[in-house]
Amino acid sequence: MEIQKIKLGIIGGGNMAQNILRGILSAGLLKPDQVVVSDISPDRLSELKETFKVKTTLDNHELVKGSDVVVLAVKPQNMKGLLDEIKTVSSPEKLYLSIAAGIKAEALAAGLDKKGRIIRIMPNVAAKVLESASALSRGPGATQDDLKLAKQLFEAIGKTVVVTEELMDAVTGLSGSGPAYIFQIIEAMADAGVKAGLPRATALDLAAQTCYGAAKLVLATGEHPGVLKDQVTSPAGTTIAGIKALEQGSLRGTLMEAVEAAVERSKELGK
Repeated sequence: MEIQKIKLGIIGGGNMAQNILRGILSAGLLKPDQVVVSDISPDRLSELKETFKVKTTLDNHELVKGSDVVVLAVKPQNMKGLLDEIKTVSSPEKLYLSIAAGIKAEALAAGLDKKGRIIRIMPNVAAKVLESASALSRGPGATQDDLKLAKQLFEAIGKTVVVTEELMDAVTGLSGSGPAYIFQIIEAMADAGVKAGLPRATALDLAAQTCYGAAKLVLATGEHPGVLKDQVTSPAGTTIAGIKALEQGSLRGTLMEAVEAAVERSKELGK
């Protein structure tokens, strides 16, 4: 299936769906007339049509019948009802890309009466600025070509990795929920800057850019974060004094516990 020739349907017009749509169209992978979006809100559909010039519909049957690839962008608690609705018009030729946290590929396939190929994907909120960390896992019926196509679509919103499905809950807890952890770190660093006398806007800019620059350095160099940390930690200097305070506050242990808690919640959503 050549990406330039596919008809793409997106069920659910929320924030993540809009981010995915923006990335795909901005990258020129598809033209607006190749895409149709459905949602329960007519007002949202009007906004999507105005913003992206795509086709819109309130009818999920119509969307599925006219699409080669369907992105399932509804909340996990709404997925069963959606699958019950569309399974009568599905077919083995349809490729479904689910971004619902926790819901296993086998459950998705069963909900479609085994009529459709499944790939699970977990992007994150940084898709809004085309910097998502998205993990993909191949489910029932999906081929390597299907996986390649899904990667092409989601590389339009950031970096992609491929994992086995049993690791998807770990992905959800780490990169799916991870931006929220970083937002709290940025906020705390900015507050510390304000306490030290910096204006709020200046402190926030410095904190955010520092996190962005550090992350980019890890990705660009391929160095282990511990190695990079050692490179900026001078004997008896300011950085080691700060690191001691982080260790006393159990920063690493707390972050690990945060990821573990999110992983467990992801597993609960899939039951």
